[in-house]
Amino acid sequence: MDRFHELAAFIAVVEAGGFSAAARRTGDSQSSISKAIGALEKRLGVVLFNRSTRSVTLTDQGQHYYDRTKPLVDEMDEADSELTSSTHAVSGLIRIAASSTFGRLHVLPLIPDLLSLNPGLQVDLVLSDFVRDMVDDRIDLAIRVGPVNEPDAVVRRVASTPLVCVGSRRYFEQRGIPKTPADLVDHNCLLYGGLTESANWPFVGPKGRFSVPVRGNLSSNSVETIRAGVLAGVGIGLFAKVSLADELRHSDVIPVLEEFIVDVRDVSLIWPKRRYVPARVRRATDYFATALPQRV
Repeated sequence: MDRFHELAAFIAVVEAGGFSAAARRTGDSQSSISKAIGALEKRLGVVLFNRSTRSVTLTDQGQHYYDRTKPLVDEMDEADSELTSSTHAVSGLIRIAASSTFGRLHVLPLIPDLLSLNPGLQVDLVLSDFVRDMVDDRIDLAIRVGPVNEPDAVVRRVASTPLVCVGSRRYFEQRGIPKTPADLVDHNCLLYGGLTESANWPFVGPKGRFSVPVRGNLSSNSVETIRAGVLAGVGIGLFAKVSLADELRHSDVIPVLEEFIVDVRDVSLIWPKRRYVPARVRRATDYFATALPQRV
């Protein structure tokens, strides 16, 4: 029996929830579906389904086989669609992940234009400061600011953004403006990362790079929280410049220690490493590779 027919029957049974439902979905007879599943199980030497009079469920081996084969079938369908489409339009769902603040300020404003240029596209935008597992969370494209440690992914750097140390005018009127990094010992420094009372901020001086231990009364794993604290006059924060957007244009937010800061953070597009990248992912990747540098 044709191996692709066996695989198509297997996926139909999984997604339809039973043999008769799969037959209705594919237009084959229930007997043909059953024979295909039987041939597949015999060839693989495993039982893929738990069968009862009331339900059909996947075995552990069946679930593993489905998780491995479904993306392959989707990619084959995508390849067929590309070759048969006369307009080269892309369609389907793409799941994009970005950090909360950067995503809100720089990714979300670009989504309407992306959808306008690609009417068949659907976007699921996941905003979180927690770094998502791209495979487990079925992320098609991640947009990250900062270092990337993804050995099983393709990383495309598209821009960079400098670090800035800032505080509000109200805070500096009360506590004074630090003139050197060493002055930060007398200031309330708000710390990104959470569950910490101190951290080391990187600087550069005449003798090269050095770091300064800082402390504060507010820490968080959310950039948005630290940003709000700085704007409210609670303390000083160290940010990628893109996280502040228009605030640096206002007189209420003041950068400090600029001559001591040279570090930058990369803005990167990341997608899972695989032999075939769907057209919708490539289209979105190319779009953001062009559009993001114009914003940051």
